[in-house]
Amino acid sequence: MKSFKYAISLSVYLLIVWGFYRFLFQLPETIEELFIKPVIWLLPVFYLLKKERKGLDSLGITSKNLFPAVYYALGLGAFFVMEALIINLIKYGGQFNLEANIGNLPLFTALGLSFITAITEELTFRGYVFTRVWKFMGKELPANLLTSFFWAIIHVPITIFVWKLDLSASVIYLILTTLFGVGSAFVYARTKNIISPILLHVLWQWPIILFR
Repeated sequence: MKSFKYAISLSVYLLIVWGFYRFLFQLPETIEELFIKPVIWLLPVFYLLKKERKGLDSLGITSKNLFPAVYYALGLGAFFVMEALIINLIKYGGQFNLEANIGNLPLFTALGLSFITAITEELTFRGYVFTRVWKFMGKELPANLLTSFFWAIIHVPITIFVWKLDLSASVIYLILTTLFGVGSAFVYARTKNIISPILLHVLWQWPIILFR
């Protein structure tokens, strides 16, 4: 029960604090992903971990099931690539527009930031929140859906305050974000290794970056 309360409190904290950050500030992406997000997201995780007196393995930081973790990520990642291609095809009226859209960042810088973002967000949501909610609820699917709901809601502020998407675009993005959250928790539940959702996160994010 205590760990469950910690997980829900962490989700609410991120919804409020990260939401206000998105509303009040818009710093360069490299600063946000390298410094600000790890502080706001990961410091509370390690603080709660210390209160629970649990090790890093409770976040899925382990060498166990490493190869299955990679296989699951690549398999489901291929699905997300196909999803991005289909959305791209629909968006551009039946023709692919495969021009890269990674902003002003060099390719490897953008890729590195994607991994850092994935590590921060997956340690927080799949490594900490999902595992605690799952342990308390006892059933994987309800825990997955609840965690993915919080995961999607936390992405609402960026669609409004940063990207300034219209309603339809915001809804589509949040649906895709929820689907990813479900898939990420699914592969983590199969492997108990945080590498799996981290790789899947990058494989999900890059088709959206390249084909949006």
